[in-house]
Amino acid sequence: MRAFLFPGQGSQSVGMGKALADASGAAKELFQEVDEALSQHLFRIMVEGPDSDLTLTENAQPAIMANAIATLRVMQKEGGFSLADKGDYVAGHSLGEYSALCAAEAFDIGTTARLLKLRGQAMQAAVPVGEGAMAALLGADIDKAQALADAAAQGEVCTVANDNDPTQVVISGHRGAIERAVAMVKDHGIKRGVLLPVSAPFHCPLMQPAAEAMETALGKAAINAPLLPVYANVLAAPIADGEEIKARLVEQVTGRVRWRESVAAMWDAGVTDFVEVGGKVLGPMVKRIAPDATVRSIVTMDDIEGALAAF
Repeated sequence: MRAFLFPGQGSQSVGMGKALADASGAAKELFQEVDEALSQHLFRIMVEGPDSDLTLTENAQPAIMANAIATLRVMQKEGGFSLADKGDYVAGHSLGEYSALCAAEAFDIGTTARLLKLRGQAMQAAVPVGEGAMAALLGADIDKAQALADAAAQGEVCTVANDNDPTQVVISGHRGAIERAVAMVKDHGIKRGVLLPVSAPFHCPLMQPAAEAMETALGKAAINAPLLPVYANVLAAPIADGEEIKARLVEQVTGRVRWRESVAAMWDAGVTDFVEVGGKVLGPMVKRIAPDATVRSIVTMDDIEGALAAF
């Protein structure tokens, strides 16, 4: 069995998508569709930067999605690839869940782009700049991370945001609490704590205003039954009902990204082949969760050709 995976924030870089667009009319067309949906020259920012503009949450989220779906579009239009024929599940890390749903044709590309633009804007607006923070805990499992978060909270929000793999957990909350946590890592048997260069504390209760904004937007969005079940971040389980998908996407704004559990559950369900589309971030996590899994990343035209020959 095979699952197709889609990366989240942090996988963006200036220049992304250019080689694909230069090599493929299908990719170029996809980027134009996204620009039109957003009434914005997003592809120009992806290709030319500056990095400070691309890193803005409201740009990074639709850009990462566009790059992944463009990669898939090239495979479909030029290689005759069918996700429904070659895959059993889709999943994405945080915003990547929207990419996964777009890939599975639950949302069309325009809807996905607009939802992610709004999601980025709403997340940024939810907490004043400087009041929140996130930190990666390296050499931490979920139990150690939770104990540290509880100890550092001291009446503020400090919670596990991303359970990425057995060696990496991300915490999120008020800046003071996150800084206390980083200072306390050694006391909890954790190797290192690293503050992340993010503009808001994602996946924690401070994001409630953004969750409410997404609930309104998703309530108006058209959604089809996905071609393949999607593993929901907040459940670490597959879902395929449109209304449940919307509800879980709302929960995801404040809820934990249960990536380690999701990959483990897919492995237990019989998935042995994991394919990351549009990035090389999730593959190493998968190998730390399911060491015997086969992992492939598809980013370049050479990667596309190799994948089409292998599937």
